[in-house]
Amino acid sequence: MQKRLMKTIIILSTALFTTTSYSLTADEIVKKSNLASYYSGDDGKSYVKMDIKDSQGRKRKRELIILRKDLEEGGKQLFYLYFRKPSDVRKMVFLVHKNIKTDDYRWLYLPALDLVKRIAASDKRTSFVGSNFFYEDVSGRSVNEDKHELINTTDNSYIVKNTPVNPDSVEFSFYTVEIDKKTYLPLKAVYTDKNGKEYRIAEVLSVENIKGFATVTKSRIKNLVSGSETVISFSKVKYNLGLKKKIFTERYLRKVPRIARK
Repeated sequence: MQKRLMKTIIILSTALFTTTSYSLTADEIVKKSNLASYYSGDDGKSYVKMDIKDSQGRKRKRELIILRKDLEEGGKQLFYLYFRKPSDVRKMVFLVHKNIKTDDYRWLYLPALDLVKRIAASDKRTSFVGSNFFYEDVSGRSVNEDKHELINTTDNSYIVKNTPVNPDSVEFSFYTVEIDKKTYLPLKAVYTDKNGKEYRIAEVLSVENIKGFATVTKSRIKNLVSGSETVISFSKVKYNLGLKKKIFTERYLRKVPRIARK
Protein backbone atom coordinates (compact mmCIF):
# COMPACT_ATOMS: atom_id res chain seq x y z
CA MET A 1 0.00 0.00 0.00
CA GLN A 2 2.80 2.36 0.94
CA LYS A 3 4.68 1.57 -2.28
CA ARG A 4 1.58 2.31 -4.36
CA LEU A 5 1.08 5.60 -2.54
CA MET A 6 4.70 6.63 -3.14
CA LYS A 7 4.41 5.69 -6.81
CA THR A 8 1.26 7.81 -7.16
CA ILE A 9 2.98 10.79 -5.52
CA ILE A 10 5.97 10.45 -7.85
CA ILE A 11 3.71 10.31 -10.94
CA LEU A 12 1.71 13.39 -9.83
CA SER A 13 4.89 15.29 -8.97
CA THR A 14 6.39 14.49 -12.36
CA ALA A 15 3.23 15.61 -14.16
CA LEU A 16 3.12 18.86 -12.20
CA PHE A 17 6.81 19.54 -12.85
CA THR A 18 6.37 18.89 -16.56
CA THR A 19 3.38 21.24 -16.80
CA THR A 20 4.97 24.12 -14.94
CA SER A 21 8.29 23.69 -16.77
CA TYR A 22 6.65 24.36 -20.12
CA SER A 23 4.24 27.11 -19.08
CA LEU A 24 5.28 30.58 -20.24
CA THR A 25 5.16 33.79 -18.25
CA ALA A 26 3.55 36.92 -19.69
CA ASP A 27 6.98 38.47 -20.28
CA GLU A 28 8.16 35.38 -22.17
CA ILE A 29 5.04 35.35 -24.34
CA VAL A 30 5.42 39.04 -25.20
CA LYS A 31 9.11 38.62 -26.06
CA LYS A 32 8.32 35.70 -28.38
CA SER A 33 5.53 37.75 -29.95
CA ASN A 34 7.88 40.68 -30.50
CA LEU A 35 10.38 38.40 -32.25
CA ALA A 36 7.67 36.89 -34.46
CA SER A 37 6.32 40.31 -35.41
CA TYR A 38 9.49 42.27 -36.09
CA TYR A 39 12.54 39.98 -36.30
CA SER A 40 11.83 37.36 -38.97
CA GLY A 41 15.13 36.68 -40.75
CA ASP A 42 18.14 38.99 -40.43
CA ASP A 43 16.56 41.62 -42.65
CA GLY A 44 13.55 42.09 -44.92
CA LYS A 45 11.84 44.00 -47.70
CA SER A 46 8.18 44.45 -48.55
CA TYR A 47 5.91 46.49 -50.79
CA VAL A 48 3.17 48.22 -48.84
CA LYS A 49 -0.20 49.71 -49.73
CA MET A 50 -2.11 51.85 -47.24
CA ASP A 51 -5.83 52.52 -47.67
CA ILE A 52 -6.88 55.36 -45.39
CA LYS A 53 -10.52 56.25 -44.68
CA ASP A 54 -11.13 59.35 -42.58
CA SER A 55 -14.02 60.13 -40.24
CA GLN A 56 -16.10 61.47 -43.15
CA GLY A 57 -15.55 58.41 -45.32
CA ARG A 58 -13.06 60.08 -47.66
CA LYS A 59 -10.35 57.74 -48.94
CA ARG A 60 -6.65 58.18 -49.63
CA LYS A 61 -3.91 55.78 -50.66
CA ARG A 62 -0.20 55.45 -49.99
CA GLU A 63 2.32 53.10 -51.60
CA LEU A 64 5.78 52.54 -50.18
CA ILE A 65 8.67 50.12 -49.78
CA ILE A 66 9.93 49.08 -46.34
CA LEU A 67 13.46 47.85 -45.67
CA ARG A 68 14.51 46.40 -42.31
CA LYS A 69 17.83 45.27 -40.89
CA ASP A 70 18.37 43.66 -37.47
CA LEU A 71 21.48 44.53 -35.50
CA GLU A 72 20.59 42.39 -32.48
CA GLU A 73 18.07 39.58 -32.07
CA GLY A 74 15.21 41.20 -30.20
CA GLY A 75 17.25 44.40 -29.91
CA LYS A 76 18.44 47.24 -32.11
CA GLN A 77 17.01 47.49 -35.63
CA LEU A 78 17.08 49.80 -38.63
CA PHE A 79 14.06 50.72 -40.81
CA TYR A 80 13.95 52.60 -44.11
CA LEU A 81 10.61 53.55 -45.70
CA TYR A 82 10.48 55.03 -49.20
CA PHE A 83 7.18 56.45 -50.48
CA ARG A 84 6.35 55.75 -54.14
CA LYS A 85 2.79 57.09 -54.50
CA PRO A 86 0.85 59.38 -54.67
CA SER A 87 2.69 62.40 -56.06
CA ASP A 88 2.31 64.52 -52.92
CA VAL A 89 4.37 62.05 -50.85
CA ARG A 90 6.55 60.53 -53.59
CA LYS A 91 10.25 60.37 -52.65
CA MET A 92 9.47 61.02 -48.99
CA VAL A 93 11.65 58.86 -46.71
CA PHE A 94 11.17 57.78 -43.11
CA LEU A 95 14.19 56.40 -41.26
CA VAL A 96 14.16 54.69 -37.84
CA HIS A 97 17.00 53.56 -35.62
CA LYS A 98 15.26 51.39 -33.06
CA ASN A 99 16.80 51.25 -29.61
CA ILE A 100 15.77 49.25 -26.56
CA LYS A 101 17.04 51.08 -23.49
CA THR A 102 16.66 54.59 -24.95
CA ASP A 103 14.19 56.33 -27.27
CA ASP A 104 14.23 55.43 -30.95
CA TYR A 105 15.75 57.91 -33.40
CA ARG A 106 13.42 58.94 -36.23
CA TRP A 107 13.96 61.12 -39.29
CA LEU A 108 11.51 62.20 -42.00
CA TYR A 109 12.74 63.59 -45.32
CA LEU A 110 10.32 65.95 -47.05
CA PRO A 111 11.39 66.25 -50.73
CA ALA A 112 9.11 69.20 -51.55
CA LEU A 113 11.04 71.28 -49.00
CA ASP A 114 14.32 69.35 -49.29
CA LEU A 115 14.10 69.17 -45.49
CA VAL A 116 15.15 66.48 -43.01
CA LYS A 117 12.97 66.60 -39.91
CA ARG A 118 13.68 64.80 -36.66
CA ILE A 119 10.60 63.20 -35.12
CA ALA A 120 10.67 63.87 -31.38
CA ALA A 121 10.18 61.00 -28.96
CA SER A 122 7.09 62.80 -27.64
CA ASP A 123 5.51 62.53 -31.12
CA LYS A 124 5.94 58.76 -31.49
CA ARG A 125 2.25 58.16 -30.78
CA THR A 126 0.94 60.61 -33.36
CA SER A 127 -0.42 59.89 -36.84
CA PHE A 128 2.02 58.47 -39.38
CA VAL A 129 1.50 60.24 -42.76
CA GLY A 130 -2.16 60.95 -42.00
CA SER A 131 -3.05 57.32 -41.27
CA ASN A 132 -4.36 55.54 -38.17
CA PHE A 133 -0.93 54.04 -37.65
CA PHE A 134 1.44 55.84 -35.30
CA TYR A 135 5.14 56.49 -35.84
CA GLU A 136 5.75 53.97 -33.07
CA ASP A 137 3.81 51.27 -34.96
CA VAL A 138 6.41 51.19 -37.76
CA SER A 139 9.20 49.71 -35.63
CA GLY A 140 7.04 48.44 -32.77
CA ARG A 141 6.69 49.40 -29.16
CA SER A 142 9.54 48.26 -26.90
CA VAL A 143 8.52 45.37 -24.66
CA ASN A 144 10.25 47.17 -21.77
CA GLU A 145 7.82 50.09 -21.91
CA ASP A 146 4.92 48.08 -20.49
CA LYS A 147 4.19 45.71 -17.64
CA HIS A 148 2.68 42.47 -18.93
CA GLU A 149 0.04 40.28 -17.33
CA LEU A 150 -1.40 37.04 -18.70
CA ILE A 151 -5.11 37.45 -17.99
CA ASN A 152 -6.56 34.56 -20.01
CA THR A 153 -5.77 31.66 -22.33
CA THR A 154 -7.88 29.86 -24.90
CA ASP A 155 -7.18 26.77 -26.97
CA ASN A 156 -5.51 28.93 -29.62
CA SER A 157 -4.46 32.19 -27.96
CA TYR A 158 -2.88 33.98 -25.03
CA ILE A 159 -4.57 37.17 -23.82
CA VAL A 160 -2.05 39.61 -22.36
CA LYS A 161 -2.79 42.91 -20.63
CA ASN A 162 -0.12 45.58 -21.11
CA THR A 163 0.10 48.58 -18.78
CA PRO A 164 2.57 51.42 -19.48
CA VAL A 165 5.48 51.82 -17.10
CA ASN A 166 5.29 55.57 -17.69
CA PRO A 167 1.54 56.39 -17.96
CA ASP A 168 2.16 60.09 -18.70
CA SER A 169 4.03 59.27 -21.91
CA VAL A 170 1.05 57.66 -23.68
CA GLU A 171 -2.62 58.33 -24.35
CA PHE A 172 -3.85 54.90 -23.25
CA SER A 173 -4.45 53.39 -19.83
CA PHE A 174 -3.67 49.84 -21.01
CA TYR A 175 -4.16 47.56 -23.97
CA THR A 176 -4.89 43.87 -24.31
CA VAL A 177 -3.38 41.68 -27.01
CA GLU A 178 -4.54 38.33 -28.35
CA ILE A 179 -1.44 36.32 -29.31
CA ASP A 180 -1.60 33.18 -31.43
CA LYS A 181 -0.15 30.15 -29.62
CA LYS A 182 1.36 28.61 -32.76
CA THR A 183 2.92 31.61 -34.51
CA TYR A 184 3.10 34.03 -31.55
CA LEU A 185 1.84 36.76 -33.85
CA PRO A 186 -0.38 39.35 -32.13
CA LEU A 187 -3.77 38.93 -33.81
CA LYS A 188 -5.69 41.73 -32.13
CA ALA A 189 -4.89 44.63 -29.81
CA VAL A 190 -7.57 46.69 -28.06
CA TYR A 191 -6.60 50.01 -26.46
CA THR A 192 -8.44 51.52 -23.49
CA ASP A 193 -8.20 55.24 -22.73
CA LYS A 194 -7.74 57.00 -19.38
CA ASN A 195 -11.54 57.05 -18.90
CA GLY A 196 -11.84 53.29 -19.26
CA LYS A 197 -13.29 53.33 -22.80
CA GLU A 198 -12.00 51.29 -25.73
CA TYR A 199 -10.96 53.70 -28.48
CA ARG A 200 -8.51 51.92 -30.81
CA ILE A 201 -8.32 48.43 -32.30
CA ALA A 202 -5.46 46.92 -34.30
CA GLU A 203 -6.15 43.56 -35.91
CA VAL A 204 -4.52 41.13 -38.32
CA LEU A 205 -6.62 40.30 -41.36
CA SER A 206 -4.31 37.89 -43.18
CA VAL A 207 -1.23 35.77 -42.44
CA GLU A 208 0.92 33.82 -44.89
CA ASN A 209 3.92 31.51 -44.51
CA ILE A 210 6.80 33.08 -46.43
CA LYS A 211 10.08 31.20 -46.51
CA GLY A 212 9.18 29.51 -43.24
CA PHE A 213 8.18 32.72 -41.45
CA ALA A 214 4.58 33.41 -40.39
CA THR A 215 4.07 36.84 -41.96
CA VAL A 216 1.25 39.35 -41.58
CA THR A 217 0.17 40.37 -45.09
CA LYS A 218 -2.83 42.50 -44.19
CA SER A 219 -3.83 44.41 -41.06
CA ARG A 220 -6.19 47.18 -39.99
CA ILE A 221 -6.33 49.87 -37.34
CA LYS A 222 -9.64 51.47 -36.37
CA ASN A 223 -10.31 54.61 -34.36
CA LEU A 224 -13.54 53.78 -32.52
CA VAL A 225 -14.14 57.44 -31.63
CA SER A 226 -13.81 59.06 -35.06
CA GLY A 227 -14.75 56.04 -37.16
CA SER A 228 -11.63 56.39 -39.31
CA GLU A 229 -9.53 53.36 -40.24
CA THR A 230 -6.42 52.33 -42.16
CA VAL A 231 -5.85 49.00 -43.90
CA ILE A 232 -2.27 48.11 -44.75
CA SER A 233 -1.30 45.33 -47.17
CA PHE A 234 2.14 43.76 -47.63
CA SER A 235 3.29 42.06 -50.84
CA LYS A 236 6.52 40.76 -52.42
CA VAL A 237 7.85 40.09 -48.92
CA LYS A 238 11.46 38.86 -48.87
CA TYR A 239 13.83 37.93 -46.05
CA ASN A 240 17.61 37.58 -45.62
CA LEU A 241 18.65 39.85 -48.48
CA GLY A 242 21.97 40.87 -46.96
CA LEU A 243 21.05 44.56 -46.79
CA LYS A 244 23.97 46.90 -46.11
CA LYS A 245 23.96 48.90 -42.89
CA LYS A 246 25.01 52.08 -44.73
CA ILE A 247 21.60 52.24 -46.43
CA PHE A 248 20.02 53.14 -43.10
CA THR A 249 21.87 56.43 -42.61
CA GLU A 250 20.95 60.10 -43.03
CA ARG A 251 23.01 60.25 -46.22
CA TYR A 252 20.47 58.01 -47.97
CA LEU A 253 17.46 60.12 -47.03
CA ARG A 254 18.11 62.23 -50.11
CA LYS A 255 20.05 59.62 -52.08
CA VAL A 256 17.57 56.74 -52.22
CA PRO A 257 19.27 53.35 -52.79
CA ARG A 258 18.10 51.33 -55.76
CA ILE A 259 16.76 48.48 -53.62
CA ALA A 260 14.33 50.90 -51.97
CA ARG A 261 13.04 52.19 -55.31
CA LYS A 262 12.35 48.89 -57.15
